[in-house]
Amino acid sequence: MLNNIQEFYNILPLIILGAAILISVVIEIYSENSEKILPWFSILAFGSVAIYSLLNIRQETVVLQNSLATGGVVNIFWFIFNIGAAIVCLLSVNYIKKYGTYFGEYYIIIQASILGMMLIAGAKDLIMIFLGLEIMSISFYVLAGFNRKRTSSNEASLKYFLLGAFATGFLVYGMALMYGKAGTTSIDIIARKISVLSSDVLFLVGVLLFLIGFSFKIAAFPFHMWVPDVYQGSPTTIAGLFSTSGKAAAFSALIVILSAVFISSGNTFFTPYLSAVAVFSMLFGSIVAIMQTDIKRMLAYSSIAHAGYMLIGLAAGNADGIAGIIFYLAAYTFMNLAAFGIVSIIEGKEETNLDIDSYAGLGSRSPVLAGLLALIMFALSGIPPFAGFFGKYYVFIAAIKADLTWLAIAGIISSVISVYFYLRVVVVMYFKSSDVEDKPVINFSELLGVVLSVILVIVLGLAPGSLIDLITSFFKI
Repeated sequence: MLNNIQEFYNILPLIILGAAILISVVIEIYSENSEKILPWFSILAFGSVAIYSLLNIRQETVVLQNSLATGGVVNIFWFIFNIGAAIVCLLSVNYIKKYGTYFGEYYIIIQASILGMMLIAGAKDLIMIFLGLEIMSISFYVLAGFNRKRTSSNEASLKYFLLGAFATGFLVYGMALMYGKAGTTSIDIIARKISVLSSDVLFLVGVLLFLIGFSFKIAAFPFHMWVPDVYQGSPTTIAGLFSTSGKAAAFSALIVILSAVFISSGNTFFTPYLSAVAVFSMLFGSIVAIMQTDIKRMLAYSSIAHAGYMLIGLAAGNADGIAGIIFYLAAYTFMNLAAFGIVSIIEGKEETNLDIDSYAGLGSRSPVLAGLLALIMFALSGIPPFAGFFGKYYVFIAAIKADLTWLAIAGIISSVISVYFYLRVVVVMYFKSSDVEDKPVINFSELLGVVLSVILVIVLGLAPGSLIDLITSFFKI
């Protein structure tokens, strides 16, 4: 009985979010003020889950018949997902009014997507990973097309759905091969059998297909083809969710599998694959981003490059690499949410003001937004002392410790390239004049979301060691 009560407390974040989804449905059905209530109710739910996850971070357990882990690194991921979603809701309050696309299911689907992410991060079973992934993915397909009155949004949704379904096929086939050779879907049991399984060709093919499926989800080269069009066509706030919490959830699945199955046994079979994908993602994303004139497409290609940086940590295959990825994901989540948040504020009703040149003179028209965006551009480019610098620093150090110095050098080269297209935005804002004198309308909720993101970026930059120490205290590899 006591164990059942403790198990209930450990999965309370999932219960809170599940209950919030049901309550949100009732509010949407019966309340005439649901448009005003739902965003703040969602923020309250996400905030509660995030705080509870942090308060119980030391309660590491495995529940639901050994299929779901709670506490430790899992709770860190839960915090990232929920704080990110709360910020997206703050940014969305006025954004969806701007386009006249308030539909009650908007916040409900965001809640469902975060629930799926939480299941992925805590998964101790292949079936749990698949269940969480499908909940998240189906929610994302709908959210991508939420500006349903616009052709570009419908195109983004359809493209995301078709390519996502194709990638899921790789994933399911890979899981089937892993199950067929291991005789179980339990990740812990597979880890215990890894000394035998690692010499089985079919099992390794299964893991490779699993990696390919999630390479699509993290937007790594050459599985990136959906990213620019989907980010450009999706609502800007939702594109921010895709590129942050969605990417973090996909990486959490890769960490779950690779740390339990290969890193713990010292197997380096997949290091060449991960290294090659990392290099091509970094260089391709950075080089192509230079040529973009649309700021959302520029951020989309930069997202591919950042996936490459994080893959360096997986290729390193050590505890430092895993800790570096988690820190990087936390920093990148808040940096990119701030960037997409500012873009959503400046964006006009008919998808105007999305060209980088439309930011000319923003330094004089809106000093606050220009200052915040400049700070975020510095952070994304990896300039110290911001959080982006330390994210790259930790994964590069992990690569050097794993004798992959060449991979760290490739990352540094890509970072140097990225400085150009990030700082180009700053130059346009402050050193290029414009005839437009209209000032962007800044609402309280939007500014609060951006400022909260920027504060978290600064805090992580000023005290990176505190989060890294916390992560490494849990990750026993």
